[in-house]
Parts: sequence; structure tokens; C-alpha cells
Amino acid sequence: KEPDSPGLLQKLAERVRAAKNKILALGALTQGFAGAYYEDHIQPVTDSYVEWASGVKSSVWERIQTTIGHYTPFNTTQVD
Repeated sequence: KEPDSPGLLQKLAERVRAAKNKILALGALTQGFAGAYYEDHIQPVTDSYVEWASGVKSSVWERIQTTIGHYTPFNTTQVD
């Protein structure tokens, strides 16, 4: 009776493969759950902030363009 028999090593290799496959399946399940949670709970909140920030940026940009458009570096009118 040998402690390193091929049958024992083969069974050990099969168990390691089975454990690896279970871990990979659990990882895929966890990734799917995290993706669904993000889409349902996080993305709706962040989307509203992104839209708000985009609106603020557009508003500020319009003000800058208006100010530059009305800017006259030398005032030709005399004030008494």
C-alpha cells in the first residue's frame, strides 16, 4: 500500500477542480448581483447628480459667453 497512489492523487485533483469551479461560479453570481444592485440603487441617484452638474456647467458657460460678448475693454463714454 503506497501513500502516493495515482488514484488518490487523481481524486485530489478532481476535488480541487470542483472547488475551483464552485468558486468561479460564486464569483460570477456575485458580479451579477453587484451589477444589478448598481443599476437599481446607485445609478439612478448618480444620474440625477450628473444631469444637475451638466446643467450647472451649461449655465455657467452661457454666462461666461454672454459676459465676454458684452465686454468692452475701453469705455468710450465719459461719465461726468
